[in-house]
Formats: sequence, C-alpha cells, structure tokens
Amino acid sequence: MRIAVLGCGAMGEAMISQALAKGVARPREIAIFDTSPRRLKDLKEAYGLTVARDSPHAAKGAGVVVLSVLPQNLPSVMEELRGKLDADQLVLSIVARASLETLSAGLGHQAVARVMSNIAVRVGEAMSVWTATPQVTPSQRTRAERFLGALGKEHFTTEERYLDMATALSGSGPAYVFLFLEALVDAGVHIGLPRELSHELALQTLLGSARMAQTLEKHPAELRNLVTSPGGTTAEALLRLEEGGFRGLVSRAVLAAYEKIKALGKA
Repeated sequence: MRIAVLGCGAMGEAMISQALAKGVARPREIAIFDTSPRRLKDLKEAYGLTVARDSPHAAKGAGVVVLSVLPQNLPSVMEELRGKLDADQLVLSIVARASLETLSAGLGHQAVARVMSNIAVRVGEAMSVWTATPQVTPSQRTRAERFLGALGKEHFTTEERYLDMATALSGSGPAYVFLFLEALVDAGVHIGLPRELSHELALQTLLGSARMAQTLEKHPAELRNLVTSPGGTTAEALLRLEEGGFRGLVSRAVLAAYEKIKALGKA
C-alpha cells in the first residue's frame, strides 16, 4: 500500500514507524512532505522514505493520504491538494477539530476519513476511533483499517460526534493514566519503598490489570471484587478513594476535557 504523510511531527513519524514495523508499507512506498527541510532529511535518513517537494507530489499515486499537519496549516494544505486527488484516493485526517464537511469542502474530494488516535501510537498500542464520508468505498475502508490497525486498535463509527467524546476519554486518557501512575509511585515511596521498586510495582500493576480486564472481559466491578476481601486492606484503601470522590472526579475531568473540545471547535 502506497502512503503519503503530509506533516511529519511526532504523530506523523510514529504512524510511519508503525506502518513500517507492521509491514503495511515498505520505505519506498511512503512519501512524505513537511515544511521543515531538516525534518524531512532526518526522516529520510532514519527510514529510507521518499521525500516529495510539495504536498501534491507526495500524494500522487498514494492509496492513503494522511493529513497530520497543524490545524493552522490545514487550509493551505487543502488548497494545494484541491483538484489534484483521484477519486480512488482516501484522505485520512488526524487534524484536530477538522470535520468531515470541512475536509471534503476544502479538498474538493469526497473520500475522506477522520481519525482520533492517541499518543500510544508510538508503541503500537493506540486507540483510534474513526469515521468516514458515505462516499468511502469498501476498498478504501479496508485500507484505513489496515493502516490504523498497525497503530494499535481501531474502531469505526458512523457518528462523527463520538470523535470529540473519544478525544476527551482516550485521546487525553494517557495523561490521566500517567498521573495516576505517578501518584501510585509517590504513594509507594511515602510508605517506604525505594522509588525504582515502587515504579516497577506500580507500572506492572497497571499493565497486568489492563491485560486482565481485556482478557477476562468482565465488568470492572466484578474484577474489583475479585481483589477486595471484606474488611481487608483493599477495602480500606477503596473506602478512602471513594471518600475523596475518586470516580466523580474522574467523570468531571473527562467532562471538562469534552467541554473544552467543544469550545475550541466554536472558536
């Protein structure tokens, strides 16, 4: 599969590296363009990619054209590509707050998909929620699934409004998890554990718990009860979390992120 990546920042490079690692494309099948010549030089040396002189040349002949530019640069990129895309080409955008309507109108192109992913793409464990215009064909959808599947797990939805909600939950979610990890490590240090050991214990606990939830496919409450003995240490700790309004605080945090996303969309 030939891929064009327009905008080669951290997310752009992460997507490229995973596409290569998972065998979705070979280096010569990925064309890149970025406004930074130094960035292009570095990526060419690191991955052996094809460097294009501008966005239209990068997109030429690509089955998937990935837009990973900064939101403020999107209008100029769409103008450059307008009228230069074939009907069979799928445009896949990760540009924040750029709707399918905006993308289709700006590009003058109907086969467009919009994706909300997260930073875990760097390790091939991203959660990508995506949607597409009705004009996207089964073949183009298969291309999107292959590409996004290389980044981690992908989920298609016909409801574009879910993407902003997914951004608040899983797009920002890694930061919530990292904060909890940091707090758990600090708590271990507080009770006397060496910091390195506390970090190892906390990190593996998060990893193991997530894998257990994924494997057993039980409701989180059922899994929590497996760990919680009546009158035991876990019950005492959970009581303190509930007294502090833990689950309500998490809910308010995700809601705040969602409200911020909606406000930025109106700006």
